[in-house]
Amino acid sequence: MRSRAINNRKGNSNSMWGGRFAEGPSALMREINASITFDKRLWRQDIAASRAHAAMLSAQGILSDDHLDGIEEGLDRIEDEYQAQGVPEDVSLEDIHMHVEHRLTELIGPVAGRLHTARSRNDQVATDFRLWVRDSIDEILAGLRNMQRVLIARAEDHVETIMPGFTHLQIAQPVTLGHHLMAYYEMIRRDRSRFEAARERMNESPLGAAALAGTSFPIDREATALALGFDRATANSLDSVSDRDFALDYLMAATQCALHLSRMAEEFILWASQPFSFVGLSDSYSTGSSIMPQKRNPDAAELVRGHSGRIVGAMTSLVVTMKGLPLAYSKDMQDDKQPVFEAHDLLTLSLAAMTGMIEEASFKADRMRAAAETGHSTATDLADWLVRVKDVPFREAHHITGRAVKMAEERQCPLWELPAEALREIDTRIDESVFDVLSVDASVRSRTSHGGTAPDQVRLRIREAKKALGPEQ
Repeated sequence: MRSRAINNRKGNSNSMWGGRFAEGPSALMREINASITFDKRLWRQDIAASRAHAAMLSAQGILSDDHLDGIEEGLDRIEDEYQAQGVPEDVSLEDIHMHVEHRLTELIGPVAGRLHTARSRNDQVATDFRLWVRDSIDEILAGLRNMQRVLIARAEDHVETIMPGFTHLQIAQPVTLGHHLMAYYEMIRRDRSRFEAARERMNESPLGAAALAGTSFPIDREATALALGFDRATANSLDSVSDRDFALDYLMAATQCALHLSRMAEEFILWASQPFSFVGLSDSYSTGSSIMPQKRNPDAAELVRGHSGRIVGAMTSLVVTMKGLPLAYSKDMQDDKQPVFEAHDLLTLSLAAMTGMIEEASFKADRMRAAAETGHSTATDLADWLVRVKDVPFREAHHITGRAVKMAEERQCPLWELPAEALREIDTRIDESVFDVLSVDASVRSRTSHGGTAPDQVRLRIREAKKALGPEQ
């Protein structure tokens, strides 16, 4: 009898769903079933959605004005408590939704139970999670815009700073640092477009879909959608509670963005190394060595590069979780939040770190220029000159230029220092005017095609970028 009494108390410990069960869950079940340790991050969204739901119930005559007043006052107090003290963690209450309802019951009594009319934890969590992801996207978009502004500012400083452009990490053609930095601006622009598209696609309210089939109460789902800033209510109750596309969209966009940040970080790591010495990183974004006092390590960039792998892992985790789930809700979906939370934390930190590092970096223009002048980076300009001025077919011009490069390597000099007579020995059509195109400055100035590295083209792209970004918010 004593054992039965204890089990009954265990069963009664969860008043939210315990009526169906004669005995309560084991301690292990309570632990594996609880999500409060991580979904407590949804508390603001849960309170906001509860306010909207209560107001709609009142407007529809389902909840009295007095009950609405009591619920709103209770929610206000819970918000103040959580803001000041944080969210308590009681695994017997499982999740943030039960924590809020339990505390509301403590504050206003049984009336709190009326708040759950015409909703389920299924549509509740779907709504809260969408609201959280939407807020996260807005935060990421602000960070991306800030990075774009920094990239534009640094590019504007270095519109005419010549550096080597690489393919296969081999010196290919001279470009400008401004052009190179604006390439990252374009990557971030696409990242913004992915997050913006994800936000637009997800901005539908599941609230009122209830457990999976909708509800028999005369609710107004469009009212709650409007109150929470959604564009509309979702169209299918089954899809409403089982959909996590919005979380996957977020993680896909975060993954692509993290890959861009990682590529950016990798270049700064290379550029900061002594063999390159293209950039000096500030003390704010570097660390030293515990044994080698001369070291300045680009740890911020390396951590950004490392974080990208964890963000890819977060995306993969949710993809695998969702891949075989039948409609509508399954408990597997409790594991949908941690990957998104982790990706958000890592991405916001990586964005801030890379933005600050670029803003404070000191670029070594002389070293960049010297590197651009090695490797015969203007060889293509010789070939283009032969085609444009002497009407030589490009493949023949390519062959002639290859012979000139070989001669320059044998003489251990750049192409523009080869004597005109030596070049004429390779091909009699070459004359003195070729030297007008063989310097790195001439090469860069000549790349005037749309999107090219010519300073005038880079300035044009910067003006367009500034206009697209608009004034600082």
